[in-house]
Amino acid sequence: MAERVFLTHPSLTLPSQPSPTTRMASTATAAIAASRIIPSATALSSSSYRSFFSSSSTSRSSLKCLHLHSSSRFSHLFVNQRRAEVRVSSGGYATVSSPKSLASDPDQLKSAREDIKELLRTKFCHPILIRLGWHDAGTYNKNIEEWPQRGGANGSLKFEVELKHAANAGLVNALKLLQPIKDKYARVTYADLFQLAGATAVEEAGGPKIPMKYGRVDVSSPEQCPEEGRLPDAGPPSPADHLRQVFYRMGLNDKEIVALSGAHTLGRSRPERSGWGKPETKYTKDGPGAPGGQSWTVQWLKFDNSYFKDIKEKKDEDLLVLPTDAVLFEDPSFKVYAEKYAEDQVAFFNDYAEAHAKLSNLGAKFDPPEGIVLDPSPKPQAEKFEAAKYSTGKRELSDAMKQKIRSEYEAIGGSPDKPLQSNYFLNIMIIIAVLALLTSLLGN
Repeated sequence: MAERVFLTHPSLTLPSQPSPTTRMASTATAAIAASRIIPSATALSSSSYRSFFSSSSTSRSSLKCLHLHSSSRFSHLFVNQRRAEVRVSSGGYATVSSPKSLASDPDQLKSAREDIKELLRTKFCHPILIRLGWHDAGTYNKNIEEWPQRGGANGSLKFEVELKHAANAGLVNALKLLQPIKDKYARVTYADLFQLAGATAVEEAGGPKIPMKYGRVDVSSPEQCPEEGRLPDAGPPSPADHLRQVFYRMGLNDKEIVALSGAHTLGRSRPERSGWGKPETKYTKDGPGAPGGQSWTVQWLKFDNSYFKDIKEKKDEDLLVLPTDAVLFEDPSFKVYAEKYAEDQVAFFNDYAEAHAKLSNLGAKFDPPEGIVLDPSPKPQAEKFEAAKYSTGKRELSDAMKQKIRSEYEAIGGSPDKPLQSNYFLNIMIIIAVLALLTSLLGN
């Protein structure tokens, strides 16, 4: 199938009656477009695994993205266009001018989420969508105040300059999967779409509900992308020190490092692309999707705490354990949380959900500032006023009197479900007075 180059964007409008000059320009543009078709992402070559977040990409012959590790550098895939974002659709790759960033529309976010769920059901691409969201947010530097220089969840991974970072190899395939959804819902920013896809992937794989908020503003040019080197490696000389150096820079702590590591319960690695893992195991030889690679867990599309159990036991040679995995049970501080999560999945889910939400907000600029919550928690209903709690009489009080009593009661610190605080000084005075009265009576 021939690939198409998109030279327009949904936010751009054309004149209703183009002039002859305009028609000639359009013809010329189409001719240029025909000569600038970009090769398919399935032609990606292999490279070494470069990131703790990194994972394998889709097969060269299939877009089914069932693994976290990815293929290698692909600078040859892109048109040399300075101010352009990579655009992908079912027809192919293209570059278009960046539109002005807009806040996301709540209704479109909800609809996009349903489309992502369908994508996950058909492509089984949970791991790579999680990785996409993590890599967009994981460039955050807490020591830089200015946006977008501080990095973080700002949609910068839509640009070729950042996609070409070694740690992001293969993520162009995730962008290709999401681009039709982005085209369908133009009022959803890339920054929100990346985080929405990652959180939805966790939940659809059986993981915890992530307390997400949306409304992230996109960066507008590739010059605003962070420099390369902000994401972690998988096999550094000192794994514990390296993880702390990178994650502390983001403002995360040891508990959050270990909790987020648990997302490796999903996905697999291919040695021909990442340099890690086996070509095939008994757990991956039949897919789903393109067979092969080595997974961290037996059920590598199910989100649970088996990652921690399997690393701790290290009994199955068909399961992958990277240096940054093994250190979780070797470093004293990491080990406290790793042991806890291996024993208690509920604790892992709770801590993971909190850490994932925190990561997804790093560096983001929200519009509106408070963000957009798609699934607000139901507000507890106020307890029905019962006159018996405030009066010993059996007569029903009017609504006005109920409100007056409630207001006066709450004004002195009371509430329907909390008794008034004791006034110890007054109590002592009453006791003294009672004692004095009894002494007087007894004396008489």
